[in-house]
Amino acid sequence: MKLFHLRHRTPIPRRPARGAALLTAMLTVTLVATFAATALWQQWRAVEIETAERARSQAGWILLGALDWSRVVLREDGRAGGPDHLAEPWAVPLQEAKLSTFLAAEGNVSQVDDGSSETTNAFLSGEIIDLQSRMNLRNLLQDNEANDQAFARLFDRLGVPASYLQQITVNLRTAQAAGSNPETTAPLMPRTLAQLGWMGIPREIIARLEPHVTMLPVVTPVNLNTASAEVIWASLEGLDWAKASQFIQAREASPLRNTIEARARLGLASDAPLNNLGISSTFFEIRGRLRLGETLVSERSLVQRTGMNVVTLWRERGNWTSSNLPLAERPAARNNPL
Repeated sequence: MKLFHLRHRTPIPRRPARGAALLTAMLTVTLVATFAATALWQQWRAVEIETAERARSQAGWILLGALDWSRVVLREDGRAGGPDHLAEPWAVPLQEAKLSTFLAAEGNVSQVDDGSSETTNAFLSGEIIDLQSRMNLRNLLQDNEANDQAFARLFDRLGVPASYLQQITVNLRTAQAAGSNPETTAPLMPRTLAQLGWMGIPREIIARLEPHVTMLPVVTPVNLNTASAEVIWASLEGLDWAKASQFIQAREASPLRNTIEARARLGLASDAPLNNLGISSTFFEIRGRLRLGETLVSERSLVQRTGMNVVTLWRERGNWTSSNLPLAERPAARNNPL
């Protein structure tokens, strides 16, 4: 009986144990694959970030070289002397061109671009803008009624309410009076036109003013050789708009050489005052844009030329592709003071 009982005992099933082991193995493989994929993604991301930072760093150095080249152009123009006008080499914008074309000739020996250089896919563009072609808001700090009226005419011509002009004037004078007093609640003195936002000026108003108005460190005259018809019309009380437009067209073929010519072409008396008007410039804005692969870096700089000495006052990095791009469409800039 004992033997029969042992022979017919029901065996213990092992199928559930084998299923748990298989499930554990699958979970282990899944975890290992997840960890491996995460590590691979993190490594790829680190490489991408390093590549992007390297490209931006390279672009920054190239744009710094472009800034130095632009300063050389302005210095050579200062060496030549004479009035500043839009027919001079500095006023010709640089359309986007392959950077290798600027480096193709070295010692009058042509070099073939075989694609091995890191600058093969680098494209450079830029321009130099005469900021004295615009009315300087710094001039509002003067106690000059004629100057205030000129700004009033310009704002009216541009369709900007006079209340904004009054707001800017009051805030600028308050900021100047406050100086560097740390306890004052007055707004800071803006360095650029975009910083008028500190004073509550809407961005769309700043964009409307930007082609004709600027903010410079000191009081400056308007250059009749580079100013727009709106600026010239506003600067001269009683000037007819048609006369200002005709002057702009004639100026393209024959820039002014002295203020006597300016009075004659504008139909003014020989002794008529030309308040805050001239034919030469000291302050320029240099804009550079570099496209390096998928990286796009833009910078603009304010330079001051005194004789043959050209000094960079500040630099900003942002997206300024052209002076024709409205300020309202540009992203915020990142300041990089020198």
